[in-house]
Amino acid sequence: MVFIHGGGWSVGDLDTYDGTARLHAAVAGAVVVSVGYRLAPEHPYPAAVHDAWAATQWVLREAGRIGADPARVAVAGDSAGGNLAAVMSQLARDAGTPLRYQLLWYPSTTFDTALPSFAENADAPVLGTAACKAFTRWYLDGSGVDVTSPPATLVPARGELAGLPAAYIAVAGHDPLRDDGVRYAELLTAAGVAVELHNAETLVHGYLGYAGVVPAATEAAELGLRALRAALT
Repeated sequence: MVFIHGGGWSVGDLDTYDGTARLHAAVAGAVVVSVGYRLAPEHPYPAAVHDAWAATQWVLREAGRIGADPARVAVAGDSAGGNLAAVMSQLARDAGTPLRYQLLWYPSTTFDTALPSFAENADAPVLGTAACKAFTRWYLDGSGVDVTSPPATLVPARGELAGLPAAYIAVAGHDPLRDDGVRYAELLTAAGVAVELHNAETLVHGYLGYAGVVPAATEAAELGLRALRAALT
């Protein structure tokens, strides 16, 4: 499994997400490759996409060398990492090397701040709407992207969704990104992709970091990881 960390494309690294990557390995029973990618604003879009894709291609090509099965490769990511994981699923399909599964934890996929949860949870703990917008600005500053017609490697909800691997999408009730993940689940379902959506209604953005400490976060994390384990079995 390729794991791509979150942090608004701007913070986080292999060390800060080591525990989360290990949690995926332990509960899902998977070989996990955790990806360190260049961060904004010093390295704006598409640097993170290029790095994550290079790592994903390496895993697909070299899985056998690390004791993994190249026919059973999944991708997972949280928040900005969920955005990149969704993009990897599309790129892998287009390259003729489709992934087995995608596990998206409270992902950013639509960039539509008109969705109700952005107003409802504007001042939510951990992540508010202003912070979402700031992270996006840092990711795009200097990228040259036409925001009126963004590519699918930035906004996966705008991509071709048919033929993507089955997905588990986890969202949190007190998170501006809640309805973003819900919307992506709806779009995948309409495209014929098998999707399991879970809304942890009492939790906040980033709840994976509280797994093993907060019972509701532990339960929500285990639900997604058990789904991943079943998909890879």
